[in-house]
Amino acid sequence: MNIQKLQNFSLKLRNNKLFELFVVSIIIFSALLIGAKTHEIPGQVMSVIVYLDWLITFIFLFELFVRFLAEEEKRYFFNRGWNIFDTLIVVVSLAPIEDSEMAFVGRLVRIFRVLRMISIIPELRILLNSLLKAMPQLGYVLLLMFIIFYIYAAIGSTIFAKVNPELWGDISISMLTLFRVMTFEDWTDVMYETMEVYSTSWIYYLTFIFLTAFAFLNMVIGIVVSVLEEEHAIEKQAQDKADGKLTIEDLSAQIAELKALMQVKKEL
Repeated sequence: MNIQKLQNFSLKLRNNKLFELFVVSIIIFSALLIGAKTHEIPGQVMSVIVYLDWLITFIFLFELFVRFLAEEEKRYFFNRGWNIFDTLIVVVSLAPIEDSEMAFVGRLVRIFRVLRMISIIPELRILLNSLLKAMPQLGYVLLLMFIIFYIYAAIGSTIFAKVNPELWGDISISMLTLFRVMTFEDWTDVMYETMEVYSTSWIYYLTFIFLTAFAFLNMVIGIVVSVLEEEHAIEKQAQDKADGKLTIEDLSAQIAELKALMQVKKEL
């Protein structure tokens, strides 16, 4: 089998849905083994789990090797972050460190093998890429939310510190209390406690909840959904080009060219 045939075989295997499903099932099985190790199990069963763990590692190595062979430009294989991540996970998992001082690190690395689900399933990659691309916009929303938190925490610490120092003793504790209010974790108990001293303090809590839990969180969701839709559109365009289909941009360009040709013919 020459190199071209090997690459074609690897490409077909990589794009095969059954092979992708097999790898996903191995990742899930690996996660179950990690959970099993947290329980007290007999030594014989633990030995079987260790052998299965090595088998899973070699399957991951084979899958990574298939992906590398299927790549047309192999020098660009490690330009993708997920390929680097997968390679590091597999290489560290191959290191015999179970009975050494690095055994703890080895176990942690095997836990992160569950994240390989993202590199295997395109939909999960789109979700993560959308979240990362939304971070700059989310940063401004989070900054504004922090400012609101800080202002309300300063007000709460100033007014309610004498009511309950454990909840409103200083601005940092007040911010933790406000986070509890925003997440609706027994927030009414906090409100009723201050209302016994300040009957109109409910205004403080309601305005804070409307600003944070309703307004800002909905803004965060809206930004993420908007970026996710853009990512899906980009992915669809890339898939259409790969399948030889015309995209809207291609059709618009062709129509513009036809209009230009018709205009030239009219002038002639």
